[in-house]
Amino acid sequence: MPSFFSNKKLIILLTSLIILIALISYSLKQGTRANWAEQFVQDVVGGFQYVINVPARYAAGFFQNVNAIENAYKENKRLKENLANYASVEQENRTLTAQNKTLRAQLGLKNDPKLSDFRKYSAMMIGRTVDQFNQLLTIDKGRVNGIEDGMPVITSGKRLIGSITKASSFTSKVSLISDDQNANQISAVIQPKKGDPIPGMIEGYDQNKDLLYFRKIPIKAKVQKGQVVITSGLSGKYPEGLVIGTVTKVTTDQYGLTKAAQVKPAANLNDLSYVLILERKTSVASDEGD
Repeated sequence: MPSFFSNKKLIILLTSLIILIALISYSLKQGTRANWAEQFVQDVVGGFQYVINVPARYAAGFFQNVNAIENAYKENKRLKENLANYASVEQENRTLTAQNKTLRAQLGLKNDPKLSDFRKYSAMMIGRTVDQFNQLLTIDKGRVNGIEDGMPVITSGKRLIGSITKASSFTSKVSLISDDQNANQISAVIQPKKGDPIPGMIEGYDQNKDLLYFRKIPIKAKVQKGQVVITSGLSGKYPEGLVIGTVTKVTTDQYGLTKAAQVKPAANLNDLSYVLILERKTSVASDEGD
């Protein structure tokens, strides 16, 4: 009996060893393939991860979209601010360009040989009356600068705009040629391409039409639309050759003795910033001699 049990133990040991070797061999053949228990656990974990990860991805995508919208809003706001700044800079540049052009034109007037008999004083407009029937400007030059009543005032292009009517110590009033209260008549001429100058007088202004009246023109004078009216220089107050305006219409007075013309002012009287005041040098020398 003891021998049988000993053999039985040996047989069991050998059988177990054979089974173990077989399992190892089978495991090696299957490589990394999981058993049913591992597969079950893996599937359960995978399903749980899917349930968690899918909403998480949607949530992450939502917040990313919200962040993108916020960034787009900030970028749009920044671009609008830059556009506003650009518009402001562009407007400032246009203003400075216009001022520079005006000042260059005034510099050209100061060096104009036809105005060599006149002193020139540059001034800036600092005020204007709002009453359309009292066309007055205020400039930043006065008696301390040499400004006196009666001096003619022009702008770029030798365009006449008016004269000094009241000079105080530091500022002066300029009566525009469009001022109905201005009693001063302006001796003017039309210089045709051929023939003698056509004389006349600037008398009056039509506020509604923005036109000057050029009257006392000889009845036989051939005045045409588009001709330029300039100062004659005969009065002594205004130098010769200052541009007053352009003829727009020609008529005959009610008695048929003279002609009259409507004249569009050469200067834009509603857009003035810098002006030039003229003073005849000969009168200054005469005054000093007295």
